[in-house]
Order: sequence, then C-alpha cells, then structure tokens
Amino acid sequence: MPDPAEQIPHADAGRRELALGLTYMRALAAGGAAPVVLAPLDVAAIPSLLDAVTGLCVPGGPDVDPEHYGGPRHARLGPTEPQLDVFEIEAIREAERRGMPILAICRGAQVLNVAHGGDLLQHLPDDVGEEVRHVRADPVGRVPEHEVEIEPDSLLARVTGRERMTVNSSHHQAPNRIGARLRVVARAADGVVEGLERPDRDFVLGVQWHAEAIANRVEQAALFSAFVDAARRYAASTSSTARTASASQPA
Repeated sequence: MPDPAEQIPHADAGRRELALGLTYMRALAAGGAAPVVLAPLDVAAIPSLLDAVTGLCVPGGPDVDPEHYGGPRHARLGPTEPQLDVFEIEAIREAERRGMPILAICRGAQVLNVAHGGDLLQHLPDDVGEEVRHVRADPVGRVPEHEVEIEPDSLLARVTGRERMTVNSSHHQAPNRIGARLRVVARAADGVVEGLERPDRDFVLGVQWHAEAIANRVEQAALFSAFVDAARRYAASTSSTARTASASQPA
C-alpha cells in the first residue's frame, strides 16, 4: 500500500512529483550498491535507462490497476498509477530480456507477477480473511508482523539462510494466479504468496514484505547484498560500464 505523501513548501505546485523512501536507497547502499532512481518516463526510454545500471529494484507503492491483467475493479481498490504500472511492467520485461538481476519488493512483487501474465488478489480480507495481519500496525514497518514459510531449495532460502522467518507487512493485494516461469517460494500461514522467483535466471526475486524497512536484520540485509552481488556478476558478463543498482517510484 502507498505510504503517506504530502506536498512540501518548495514543491512545484500542481505538478506530479517523484517520491521514494530513503530506506530503499540506504538498504541498497549498505549492500554495496551505488543506487540511482529511474524516473518512470515513456517506455521508449527504458532501454537507455537500463543501459546505465546493472540491477533493477522495483519498490512498493500504490495498487496495481487491474486493467493490466484483465480483472474487474474491486470496490476496495486503492489509488492506482496506470502509467507507473506500464513503465514498471516493461522495465521488468526488458531487464529480464537482458538477464539483469531484479529485486522486487511488495508492490514490486505484484508487478513482477503481472509482468509474467499473472493476476492479483485485490483485497485480502475478502479473499483469505484476516487470520494473518497483512497491513502493518507499526507505521514505519520496522516491527515484524507474521511468519512466512520458505521453500528450502529456493534462491530465497539460500540467500537468507532461512526456511522460516518473521516479516513486516503492508499490503492488501497479493499474487493470485502465478505468471509463467515464476515459482512461489514463500507463503504466509493463510496461504498468501509472500515470495516469487524465476528459477531459470540468476537473480529474479520478489518478496511481499518491506525488506528495506527491516534491513537491520541479518536475513533481510542479505537480500540486498545478494542482489548487489548478482548485479556485479551481470556487469562482469556484459560490456556495460555501469556499476549501479536502480529503483523507480513516483508519488
């Protein structure tokens, strides 16, 4: 779900603006990246934008518009940014065409699934009930809320060294029908998908929790370090001179 945002006094009045929590940048930097933000411009700009980076981190944000997977609009659907949806879906597809590593967080994991032809549960309380708290009680997401079970033979398990962990949570949507070539590698106790990856690629991983907000925990920091290591491998395997990892998110 989107974080609260407000116009600051010196902002351009009446204009759309970019907003990305610094927690993403700090977590990436702590993992060894030199993170930059990709502005969600026209999709034609995506190849040149990705030429300058070696990894793509897709962050949290607003609900994904169901028009992108042919679903009806749920009455509890939150604010959407269809232009952002289109940009991130195509950025993921282009990054995968290149073999570029991807780390997708919360909404990012949902976009990853949609980019592969999957769809979403639009409002978890209606679909799975409220046995597990998926919308955080802690306003900044630093308090783990519930456990997830992780497939032992997954990239996620290898990276974190865990087959079970307690995570934070701030979402009311989640992957439903899983997209082609993706594998579910983590679930909450109520069956909600909490982790996705593409087994035929070096590093394409989506987690439903906000790992950046609890990156002080060893297993969460390991996600960012492993992503940066994958970006270094990608850089070494291409002619690119870029040495950065990227993230994109508008208000």
